[in-house]
Amino acid sequence: MNRNNEKDPLTPAGLVRTEAAALESLAARLDGPMAADFDRAVDLIVRCGECNGRVVVTGMGKSGIIAQKIAATLSSTGSPALFLHPAEAVHGDLGVLMPGDVVIALSASGETEEILRLLATLKRKGDALVSFCCNLKSTLAGASDVALDCSVDREACGLNLAPTASTTAMLALGDALAVAVSLRKGFKAEDFAELHPGGKLGKQLAKVRDLMHAGNDIPVVTLQTPMSDVIYEMSSKKLGMTTVQEAGRLRGVISDGDLRRLLEREGGAALSKSAGEAMNAKPRTITGEELAAKALAILEERKITSLVVVNAEGKVEGVVHLHDLWGVELI
Repeated sequence: MNRNNEKDPLTPAGLVRTEAAALESLAARLDGPMAADFDRAVDLIVRCGECNGRVVVTGMGKSGIIAQKIAATLSSTGSPALFLHPAEAVHGDLGVLMPGDVVIALSASGETEEILRLLATLKRKGDALVSFCCNLKSTLAGASDVALDCSVDREACGLNLAPTASTTAMLALGDALAVAVSLRKGFKAEDFAELHPGGKLGKQLAKVRDLMHAGNDIPVVTLQTPMSDVIYEMSSKKLGMTTVQEAGRLRGVISDGDLRRLLEREGGAALSKSAGEAMNAKPRTITGEELAAKALAILEERKITSLVVVNAEGKVEGVVHLHDLWGVELI
């Protein structure tokens, strides 16, 4: 193998270029002759979801591994999906199929024996069949409601045998299908957040109300509260601020910074003031339905550490602090 010649198809760079060429060819088909078939596949999956059906993805060997990933991507973008192993299917697992489901079958040759054995059952149940094939004249393609062409000029393998470029094309086509369906359904960031509650991604897409301090954890004083009690409330709740409320409605905010500036201006006389005299009467607020990333953007822009969470009537629901948003990234 000549690793110094990056144009050699057997160098690492050449192998990647072979797969990239397969994707370019797939993209050209999606822009042209395959566009209508792809739209039909999207329609089938969307209608399936509207009738509470599921997408069942199946494939053997390397195609089966790609099928598992496609099922996971569909599920995470709002289309309930599962992987069905075709060999296990004929030994009882076909019971997971329900009338109204859509089956996506992956087979480069279109002649995979284990998948062909499922066709009679699929037809009997009336489930729609979408296939990813490299041979549109194959048995599987001919039996499909929609057959999508995953053909490649060659595999990224010295022997042109190991599934490489073809499985890359299948994976990309599955991603395109899942995203197109989610767009057709109007799938939003808020929906994505509900399906990804864990880890860094979950925190990034979490809503403010999921991270805010609420109930007895909210620092609260009234307009008449003396400054000594304001300081005590701020210290005990440990958020570096307190809300100033009247009948549950936000009237203002006093932060550590507000208190420091007041002391710098007025010295000891500051301690004789009430909360209403010392507060910032126009604090920045946020609603509980906003994403955590939006709260972080406001805090960074205004160089503050806390936001009061209010509802449409201006009543206080909570406080979200910068520390609550560690791990969140701006989106």
